[in-house]
Amino acid sequence: MSKARLFRTLAIGIALLAAGTAVFAAGPVKTYKFGVMAPITGTNAEYGKGFKIATQMAADEINAKGEIRIELVVKDSKGDPKESADIARQFGDDASIMGIIGDFTSSSCMAAAPIVEEAGLVLVSPTASNPNYASMSDWAYSVMGRQDGEAPFFSTYLLKKFAGAKDIGVIWVNSDWGKSSHDNLVGQAVKDGLNVVSDVNYLADEKDFSASIAKLRRGKPDHIIILDQGAVPTVINQIAQAGWKDVKITTLGPGTSQQIINLCGANAEGLLLTTPFFFDPNSKKDMTWYDTFNKAAGFPPTVHPACAYDVVYLLAAAIKNSGDKVTRDSIRRNLDSNKSFVGFTGPIVFLPAGDVFRKYLIVQVEKGQFVKKTDFDFAK
Repeated sequence: MSKARLFRTLAIGIALLAAGTAVFAAGPVKTYKFGVMAPITGTNAEYGKGFKIATQMAADEINAKGEIRIELVVKDSKGDPKESADIARQFGDDASIMGIIGDFTSSSCMAAAPIVEEAGLVLVSPTASNPNYASMSDWAYSVMGRQDGEAPFFSTYLLKKFAGAKDIGVIWVNSDWGKSSHDNLVGQAVKDGLNVVSDVNYLADEKDFSASIAKLRRGKPDHIIILDQGAVPTVINQIAQAGWKDVKITTLGPGTSQQIINLCGANAEGLLLTTPFFFDPNSKKDMTWYDTFNKAAGFPPTVHPACAYDVVYLLAAAIKNSGDKVTRDSIRRNLDSNKSFVGFTGPIVFLPAGDVFRKYLIVQVEKGQFVKKTDFDFAK
């Protein structure tokens, strides 16, 4: 070996030794694994894919800081409660999994709640809003807000105060979430003096709504409320195909989904809805997040992936607050004791049941885009 080559070899060795010493001195970065279950395929695939992208965005940011490392294990629930229960069981049996992020629908979360209770594993849903879900288990949580908060707001403030509705028709998916939304909405509508002139439900994954729309139309409502997520564009388009033009359409469930505008085009003009979060076009922080997600996902975000993003940070905070000994139970205890967490979508402090209170905005489709029509203080 030449003298020059020997010096180069020694120099590389010294550099590697120094780097290794620095890593050793700082201590190894611990990795914590979390399961993510979401409908990556099926009717609600937009939302499941949003979960996958947003949770990884948060994990990448946390990992870049070098304090802890988050690893996500993503499984497709297909929007099927039976699949969700099976996935929850798989995660529960895997001792390396410290918690579960998901699922999207309340029905799927409610199917998984008894399983995580038995496993002693937190299940934090970004989106479940059935008020009966979180109270099913001390290990079940949701950050979206409850339907006994949003549905009454929808009746009193969107339908009556903002839109001036008098006779309403309700078409809703017959699921745990759908029934909860329906019952809370209709209950408040009666108190508000609105006339529920037609009321129709359908099974999840329905494709042909012609009979339901005909029944809905016979009541002659001035406003329709669609209670669903993935099926909303199909219902809107089939209302238009039926030639029903003298009715105003509102929806509770999908948030500001770009899929509605993409699939409905002009049929979506004037659509009214509520959301607990809206991307402010004048906020650099909001638009940077929006653009990053849009580039990765291929479609713009709604509140749903933003909440999924917050859940990762919420769990990371629970890990840090656990000190040297991080366990499944320490994570649960720190979720319960948190009183100061502020996420991308706002403050998240759990109520005793394990869910949160949210305020809501009214948003409308105007010229092919969502426009904020009220602020959070509209309910005052």
